[in-house]
Amino acid sequence: MAWFKKTRKPMASSTADKPSRVPEGLWVKCPDCAQLIYNKDLEKNLSVCPKCAHHFRISAAERLRALLDGAWTEHFADLSSNDPLRFTDTKPYRDRLRTTRKNTGVNDAVLIATGRLEGIEVVVAAMEYSFIGGSMGVVVGEKITRAIEIALDRNLPVIIVSCSGGARMMEGVLSLMQMAKVSAALARLDRARLPFISVLTDPTTGGVTASFAMLGDLNIAEPKALIGFAGPRVIEQTIRQKLPAGFQRSEFLIEHGMLDLVVDRRDMKAAIARALRFMRAEPAPVEQPLAAAAAATPDA
Repeated sequence: MAWFKKTRKPMASSTADKPSRVPEGLWVKCPDCAQLIYNKDLEKNLSVCPKCAHHFRISAAERLRALLDGAWTEHFADLSSNDPLRFTDTKPYRDRLRTTRKNTGVNDAVLIATGRLEGIEVVVAAMEYSFIGGSMGVVVGEKITRAIEIALDRNLPVIIVSCSGGARMMEGVLSLMQMAKVSAALARLDRARLPFISVLTDPTTGGVTASFAMLGDLNIAEPKALIGFAGPRVIEQTIRQKLPAGFQRSEFLIEHGMLDLVVDRRDMKAAIARALRFMRAEPAPVEQPLAAAAAATPDA
């Protein structure tokens, strides 16, 4: 038995009496590879991890900055929901809308803009996930439909960037109606022979996937984006089976014919521009057969 007991004192921090000179929020850890990334470097890399290419979620405004050349014109920014069902769950929907508008700085879950993408004039609808999970309510459906009408009036292609948890339950069947409304507008765009490119990001689920997100002339997804109708946990509980690895991710969907391309965010602008140039190219003149050309030539 020891004659005395030594009390161990914890080492005092050299900065215990002084605040740290390093501001918080300068670094972010990648959830895939645990790499520490300087925030400004991450922004320069379009919020893609430089080590493992994990795609962080970005806002609708950041998406527009990544796709469009310089300035753009926003449309219908003043539209906002008026709580048509007077819905209340844990708190009134009206209060939830007010809080979300204050926190995000936008009136609803989509931004509509016109601008140029590598010199090509386009109409872009970019969904905002931080606004009630990017859910589609009456205002989202109305704004996207109006965006398509702008494209029809000006003879422009449409790009919709989806990032959504699906239809907004607080607006009930009025929200579900937007699936048909936007799909009908896209049918008019198709009859006018104007291109529609759908960009699917993480996550694109529910009624958005079941309507306009999968109706593109070209459906492009970002790597490892979750895309589906019901979530994987709901499907597992329903069928009582373990789902395969990577189920409902972009790479799984392209293997099964549900997507056309999986494109890194850093290459997305160039890929869309290339597709639009191909889609909008004028058909080459058809050469007449020699016999028909000779018959059409008057005798000298």
